[in-house]
Amino acid sequence: MIVVEGLEYTYSPKTPNTLKGINFTINQGEMVAVIGQNGAGKSTLLRQLNGLAKPTKGKVTVAGIDTKNTPVSVLAKHIGYLFQNPDHQIFCQTVGKEIEFGMRNIGMPEDEIKLRSEKTAALLSLSGKMEDHPFNLSRGERQRAALAGVLAVAPEVLVLDEPTTGQDYRECIEIMDIVTAANKKGTTVLMVSHDMEIVLDYAQRTIMMCDGRIVEDGRTTEVLRKAEKLAGTGLKPPQIIELALSLGGYDDAYDVDTMVEAIKGKMKGEKT
Repeated sequence: MIVVEGLEYTYSPKTPNTLKGINFTINQGEMVAVIGQNGAGKSTLLRQLNGLAKPTKGKVTVAGIDTKNTPVSVLAKHIGYLFQNPDHQIFCQTVGKEIEFGMRNIGMPEDEIKLRSEKTAALLSLSGKMEDHPFNLSRGERQRAALAGVLAVAPEVLVLDEPTTGQDYRECIEIMDIVTAANKKGTTVLMVSHDMEIVLDYAQRTIMMCDGRIVEDGRTTEVLRKAEKLAGTGLKPPQIIELALSLGGYDDAYDVDTMVEAIKGKMKGEKT
């Protein structure tokens, strides 16, 4: 679904490359997290996927489409993109029109627009806000309004830059459960997150970036055990993995249940 080959990107000929020799492939239906410190190139990489930025060198293909030679309006039919800051994304006069915009932009029938708009608004707890101006909402509500507009189109690929920004714990879980439901129906998800607990709980695969390069790419439970590399990107492992690493001998523990089972197994072995 996503193929990135030899990708390099610089904002201008006089500045160093922001992305340096990026290569990876993401298959349909994967949910992949991208992690790293501020300035690692994560958001710049995401913008390559929907054509907001074009490769300086190399190639980016999404849903079989070369992004370099394709208008953003065409890519929008296949790729839903959520900005880290919703204020950079929303612009309509009401929440309802914001949710409808993407569907109307790709020529969806009006009856389908109405049905999807109502359904998506209910899913994201926005049904009572449809006539409100988006900028009268809280930061978390604006983020959900932007996400609703993306989800309503039902794109093949969801690209999410910090999707839980401005949400409390309950709202984070609700949003990620909605994203997971879309993923289980076949939508490919690529998300940037600084929340390692969210990454551990939801992403099957994690790409770690540092200084514009990929330094790790693998199963989330394995990547998040690389404590030294995480520290080099200003991150820490999730608490349960940090505990397992500090105790030693619990290499397979990645959540409370597996940690408890590992402890039981070790205690049983010591008794025998």
